[in-house]
Amino acid sequence: MRRPRLIRTVAALLLSAAAVAQAAFPDKPLKLIVPFPAGGAADVMARGMAQRLGVELGQTIVIDNRGGAGGQTAAEAVTKSPADGYTLFFATMGTLAINPAIYPKLRYDPVKDFAPISLTHVTPRVLVVGPSVAATDLAGLIAEARKRPDALSYGSAGNGSSSHLSGALFEALADVKMLHVPYKGSAPLLTDVLAGRVDMTFDSYTVYEEHIRAGKVRALGVTSPQRMAALPQVPAIAEAGLKGYDVSNWLGVLAPAGTPQAVLDTLHTALGRAMADPALRQQLQALGIEPKFGTQEAFGQLIRSDIVRWAEIVKRSGANAN
Repeated sequence: MRRPRLIRTVAALLLSAAAVAQAAFPDKPLKLIVPFPAGGAADVMARGMAQRLGVELGQTIVIDNRGGAGGQTAAEAVTKSPADGYTLFFATMGTLAINPAIYPKLRYDPVKDFAPISLTHVTPRVLVVGPSVAATDLAGLIAEARKRPDALSYGSAGNGSSSHLSGALFEALADVKMLHVPYKGSAPLLTDVLAGRVDMTFDSYTVYEEHIRAGKVRALGVTSPQRMAALPQVPAIAEAGLKGYDVSNWLGVLAPAGTPQAVLDTLHTALGRAMADPALRQQLQALGIEPKFGTQEAFGQLIRSDIVRWAEIVKRSGANAN
């Protein structure tokens, strides 16, 4: 009789200890892995969000920038991390929805390897041309590209990134051929656009805002179907006759698959409060970024549906990882 009682007592103590440990989450700093180098648009968004999320959780959130391989390096690092909630992934549409169509041997499964927490940001891209481009509007740019096939270059944040697909879709719909130059993120690309070493890019307004205002580069179009509130004078690329052109990049937070649901719920609640912060929302909207927050299920459904959508767009555009 004593042994069963002892077993029950030990089991109860273990369950109690587990409950206390779970309730204590988080009790140490967290890490947010970002699939691009510091200084780029994703990094800027990640740091603003992480600061507010850290306040809500009562812990520091350390940003870990891991650029390269179209986000595969960062994604793979997350999948190899413990599923305890202390390692999070600030994923982009490119890393989760576009890469499956770009890379035949993707090193992670965007659906099975991650536990979605929430969509957090939606941002259209801006077609920005540097000092090496004479065109002052979309019609002029298209005309110039048609006259000189493969002469104009566009940089991206990497093969398979949404900035790469923005350019590839532009080429397909405008019936032009341009040279794609992949980088390991927006920050090194910015330097070359400003210097005229690469002609243009389809990048975040966040990165180019001050340079657009200073006249160092020119914004000729935005990738969303409608104009951006932050750039009301700049037309949507679809307005140039490129019917169906729409690339609105999204970003969100995920954890490794297998993370306990109670931990995911704690993170989800804190993230919701962070993204509702008025100061953060105002800062993002001024940069043309729409702060978002939704259910874990809705984010998972967005990922699955966009994998199908982008597979069709990639096939149509002919884009690949090379």
